[in-house]
Amino acid sequence: MNAGTALWFRRLWKPVAAVAGMAAITAYSTGGCAPKTPPGRVEAPAGEPLPDNVVTQVVRRVARPGRAEVPGTFESESRIQISAKIPAHVRRVLVAAGSEVKAGQELVLLDDREIREQLAAAEAQARQAEAEYRRTRSLFESKAATEQQMLAAETARAAAAAQVERVKVMLSYARIVSPIDGIVTDRRVEEGDLAAPGMVLMSVYDPTRMRLEAPVPVRLIDRVATGRTVEVVLTHPAGRRRGTVSEIVSEIDPASRTQKVKVRLEDPTGLRPGAFGRLVIGTEPTEQILLPEVAVRRVGQLELVGVLRDGRLVRRLVRTGRREGGVVEILAGLEDGEVVAWSAGGREG
Repeated sequence: MNAGTALWFRRLWKPVAAVAGMAAITAYSTGGCAPKTPPGRVEAPAGEPLPDNVVTQVVRRVARPGRAEVPGTFESESRIQISAKIPAHVRRVLVAAGSEVKAGQELVLLDDREIREQLAAAEAQARQAEAEYRRTRSLFESKAATEQQMLAAETARAAAAAQVERVKVMLSYARIVSPIDGIVTDRRVEEGDLAAPGMVLMSVYDPTRMRLEAPVPVRLIDRVATGRTVEVVLTHPAGRRRGTVSEIVSEIDPASRTQKVKVRLEDPTGLRPGAFGRLVIGTEPTEQILLPEVAVRRVGQLELVGVLRDGRLVRRLVRTGRREGGVVEILAGLEDGEVVAWSAGGREG
């Protein structure tokens, strides 16, 4: 080795040694020096351990009376649309939508100045006709007037009186009152609007006489009859109430093949026209799988139950149906004979 080579070696041996050391440490730390384990699968038991205080139930299909729920809409048996009878501007609106009113209470006042002028003119004409009648009668009694003149005076007096009554009736139309005790809804008029004959101003309904109107399929119409007591499911307010079938419309809707059934509610408290409800109709018994509601675990939009398998709990997706009295119907996901388990401490999940 000459002097140049020796000098080069003395300058580079430390960096080369450092790089070699780092490579060795990296290979050791990443397992490069250890024996390799061939790829494979690690078997793990399915499911999860059983919860504490586990409760089990064998799935069984049981026969229960069937039921169909037909959607319908609540309406009032007494709903009156109040309209104008004369053309006039609206002077005052005395109630708002949602107001409770009594029969005879003023709702809307129309501008009646022109009608009052007509009444004053008619009353003046009636007084003149009455005076003319009395004068003619006096002359007739003294044989100074003919029977024809007397008849004309009587006719003029009667016509003038009839005109006064006709104008008074027109004047009464300017004061619009409620025909029933009820609640105002669907107010369509404001002060200053021009009311025309037949124009609907507002509606009033009786909240004590509410009924459910439901389009029942023809195949189920034989299971309801007028006078029969039925169950009605409410959504707002939520609950169940009893009702009596008051009417079944004989005409069949050709588009939906249904007949309208009207059910009068025994307790109409809290119901409003247009609210949604369902008419419950009994059908033939069907086999159903029923579980306690605590056995069903809900995760977001998913519903799961725990199925017992080899001593462990396996989660199973299910589809549920009607819930009643703490019991839920399982429509899909379980088979007869399987064992469902859950913790006795409360609802699963």
